[in-house]
Amino acid sequence: MSAGPLVVEIICTCCLAAFLLHRYGDLRKQNILTTLTTFISWYFSFLIIFVLPLDVSSTFYRQCLQDKAPKILTTTTTTTLKPVNVTNTSDTSTILSSAVPSSPALQGLNNVPVPLCQVPLSHVPENVLPTLWQVVYWTSQLLTWIILPIMQSYSTAGDFTVAGKIKTALIENAIYYGSYLLIFGVILIYVVAKADLQVDAERLKVIGITASNTWGLFLLILLLGYGLVEVPRSVYNSSKKGFVLSKTYFKISKLSTEKTEADEALEDVLDCPETMRHAVPQNNDDYEDYNRSSIDIPSEKTLVRLHKRVIQDSQNHHRTHAQWNSLMQKAIDLEDVERNEQSSITKFQRSQHSSSMMPAFVRVFYTPEIEWYWRCKVYFWVMRVCGVILAVVTFMVVWSECLFFVKDPILSLFAVFINAAKHNYDYVFIELSSILTIAYLCFCAYYSIFQIRILNLYYIAPHHQTDEFSLMFTGMMLCRLTPPMCLNFLGLIHLDSHITKEDNIEETSYTKIMGHMDVISFISDGFNIYFPIILVLLCICTFFSLGSRILHFLGVQQFIGDDDMTQELVDEGRQIVQREKRNRDRKLDSAERRREWTEKFGATSRSSDRVIGPRTDRERAREKETVARSPDENDKTELLKEAEPIDYTGELSSAADTDFSQGYQRSSTLRSNRFGSRTSNAPPRGIFDDV
Repeated sequence: MSAGPLVVEIICTCCLAAFLLHRYGDLRKQNILTTLTTFISWYFSFLIIFVLPLDVSSTFYRQCLQDKAPKILTTTTTTTLKPVNVTNTSDTSTILSSAVPSSPALQGLNNVPVPLCQVPLSHVPENVLPTLWQVVYWTSQLLTWIILPIMQSYSTAGDFTVAGKIKTALIENAIYYGSYLLIFGVILIYVVAKADLQVDAERLKVIGITASNTWGLFLLILLLGYGLVEVPRSVYNSSKKGFVLSKTYFKISKLSTEKTEADEALEDVLDCPETMRHAVPQNNDDYEDYNRSSIDIPSEKTLVRLHKRVIQDSQNHHRTHAQWNSLMQKAIDLEDVERNEQSSITKFQRSQHSSSMMPAFVRVFYTPEIEWYWRCKVYFWVMRVCGVILAVVTFMVVWSECLFFVKDPILSLFAVFINAAKHNYDYVFIELSSILTIAYLCFCAYYSIFQIRILNLYYIAPHHQTDEFSLMFTGMMLCRLTPPMCLNFLGLIHLDSHITKEDNIEETSYTKIMGHMDVISFISDGFNIYFPIILVLLCICTFFSLGSRILHFLGVQQFIGDDDMTQELVDEGRQIVQREKRNRDRKLDSAERRREWTEKFGATSRSSDRVIGPRTDRERAREKETVARSPDENDKTELLKEAEPIDYTGELSSAADTDFSQGYQRSSTLRSNRFGSRTSNAPPRGIFDDV
């Protein structure tokens, strides 16, 4: 018995949650309350995933003690103990003798071998895990149903005071909470109406847990029906050369429209405060002036609505640009891989736009030669093998979900493997397989959430690009889906006595806290019937891309490989990437020329600034305001800049050249004499012949 593994898992889970929050969130910019609540929700959800296998192994150990204790009692009652000098013992000591035999002479008289129950290395006292589950579960439920929804509404509220933001958040969540209270009331009336059920405080708590788990399990069905098929397929498709690049082009083409709309929406909403500022006269500095004024003054509600629009459009603008930069960088990296595959040099050569975010000590081992063999040769085979393995795991999950309620014979594959390890006392295999299975289910479910992107409101992007709204949404979904998902896993391995219908089975501490789904009969009976059917149907529809084809038929652009519209969008995305690379090249060239000019003629620039005078910030702002932005500016200027320069050398006469050069020299001389700062040599003739 040691608490070492439990302490190690608690610390490692804490470090994992902190690392992911640092990778996806911006700790310096986001609110401290958002960081704290998101960290707790992620940490407690991961803690359930990693600590539940320890509870499973401890449960098997207690089950072993329970199964072998009655055999010892029977043999001791039918055997005469007088010839052996054995003191009288109580029932408790007799039960404990199942783990450690009291005397070798006793075994010799009974001639009954007493197998020992091996204690798991991660076994802890019986009161530790129930206390831990109480704290973790109820804290996560408080976060997912009350605190995080209110904080989400608070972050998007347009009020200018804390009290106003809280009031708006409560009003927005009133409908949200009202719907759940209505469902809970209907369930409560149904329970009270049944004659064989008595309602008390403990029963109400179980009903609340059951309602939360039922909602989570039905949502889990929809998410797993998509993720269990799409995750292996996406991994396997990544091994196809050119497939991922074409799909990235397609996404860029679709996102370009959203990016343009987000930019225009933000510009429009930012023009509204300036219009309102000009609408208010500058001399209206008193409340009476506002009352007597005939000008339409914006009210506080109008300003609140405008502020909310600014917040929402800013979040949408940040989301689209973060996704745009991520997809663009991915497309550039994939193009580098495609170019290096066709090269005869076995060294990976990166373009100047590719991402090389690797520490120096990694570059010592991950040389360009190793990178070429990995990314151009080995990577595709590894992804293909991983895709096949994940497809096998998906088949095992679907098979077990369909047949987990069949107890004789045991048809759930996970239950077969776990029971075999239980008889061999292989607690390490039990814990590792449980962690991997729960983690795979969680990954498939959360992959579906961010692939579907409900109304494009939520996204998760690395390199500190995820906003607070999406971070709180991920924490809320983790706390809401992880507990019922773990309860479903316990049913898969037949550790739920109300599913296997066995009375002598030992339940986990997690199940004792969570309860069972048989408080309401039509939920407990119907769930075992309709859950497998719905899951299999959703998996079949996802496998044949039925949803994408229906949306494509209705006019929503979807990636369908054998479609002309898809190919047009792929070609458009390829052109967008090429334009973006040329724009970046021009920016880099401009920055390089500016740096060289500053290094060579830094003194000249400073002297001209002293004579002419530097521009103030107000003048720069005025120049920006006077120049209107056109949505087609980038494309038009790019076409003009790509045009070949026209040579007018033949059309210029020698006299014009002489006059022009002399005029330049005269103007240069006059300017030099006027400012009297320095003299320079005359420029060579024909310096502007190509203009």
